[in-house]
Amino acid sequence: MNLWWWIQQGWRPALEILILSVGIYWAFRFIKGTRGAQMLTGLLAVLLFLTIVTRVLDLKVLNILLNQFFAVLALALVVIFQPELRRMLAELGTLPVFVSTRQQRENIEDIVQAADRLSPVKIGALIAIERNQQLSEVVEGGVPINCELTPEMLETIFFPNNAIHDGGVVVRENRILRAACIFPLTNRHDLSKSLGTRHRAAIGLTEETDAVAVVISEETGAISYAHRGQLTWNVTVEELRAFLTAEMVPRIPPRGVVGWIRRMRNSAWGASGGGGYEP
Repeated sequence: MNLWWWIQQGWRPALEILILSVGIYWAFRFIKGTRGAQMLTGLLAVLLFLTIVTRVLDLKVLNILLNQFFAVLALALVVIFQPELRRMLAELGTLPVFVSTRQQRENIEDIVQAADRLSPVKIGALIAIERNQQLSEVVEGGVPINCELTPEMLETIFFPNNAIHDGGVVVRENRILRAACIFPLTNRHDLSKSLGTRHRAAIGLTEETDAVAVVISEETGAISYAHRGQLTWNVTVEELRAFLTAEMVPRIPPRGVVGWIRRMRNSAWGASGGGGYEP
């Protein structure tokens, strides 16, 4: 009887703890590796220190100010994590586009072959692969192309004597939508000064959208890719193909509660930016 009573009375607190735990864990994994993560860490450290000091020394005025600040902390977090929240909400509110696995692999192979041809001759390129979010909201300018995606067309666009070789191209599925586009530059100050405009634009675009950007350096011919605001520098063609395949090719998700938990975990881990690095 007592056990049944505890079960009846305890399932609600247990459910609340479970929901809060999943929410806190998912939020932590989402902000990990983002631009606002360091700001949040510093803010929490300052608040914790001030809270301990005010409680130990009984500083009533400072305690009142802290209580008032906690009331507007939610608004401050929205301002700090505005790009990350916008990307998260856009992903949650956008249905996936159903594309066959074969078609996706062909699209990836076209981009990989273009990178493989442009890299040895040191022809700079910036290719943005549109996913769930349309890039028209953050991409400026550009020349409408709307042609089939092929390695030859990408080579032609980025050829140095071409009038539209500057800027980036936007790829959606098996189509090249626009060329000579201007992507938003990142505002990060912790990047290497050796990074050029193409790499900073790739990082900036992937900070604000769920797109994947492929970059070929004009100075070194190095192939890089950016995702979730993280740049992975100087990869091989095989590494680029493996990343794009893992990220872009649809996979059959597990069913049931276990599958849902795995999808939530993988989504949070992907939002944290992975293990990218900068030169």
